Parts: sequence; C-alpha cells; structure tokens
Amino acid sequence: TLVAMTLKAARVNKGLTQKQAAVLIGCAEDTLGNWERGVSFPDVPQLKRLEKVYGVPYSELIFLISDSD
Repeated sequence: TLVAMTLKAARVNKGLTQKQAAVLIGCAEDTLGNWERGVSFPDVPQLKRLEKVYGVPYSELIFLISDSD
C-alpha cells in the first residue's frame, strides 16, 4: 500500500534533483521549489505531469501549506 508523501519526498524517491524534475515536469526550477515549500500550488495540467514524472497519484501527495502571507 502507498504512503502519502510530500512533493520533495516524491522527487527524492525518484532520484531527481529539483532541476531534473522541473525539466521533466516542464516548469521552472524556482516554481517547483515554491510548490515543495508550499509557497504556491501547481495547476491541474501541472499536477498531471507531477503524477506522471513521480509515479505517484495526486491523492498520495502531500502539499505543504505555507503559513506566511
């Protein structure tokens, strides 16, 4: 059974650097970093790419919510 994991954990689990993952997902490295830190959130097409690249369904990913405004 799958265990939910953060975006960073999913990326590290695939053995990818932020830069490598960003290229595969088709976003900027800074954007991916923001998603991992909960600064911003991917849109639906980007979520689909994340699922494909990381091999993890959206339901198993934990998106951090930043408490800073």
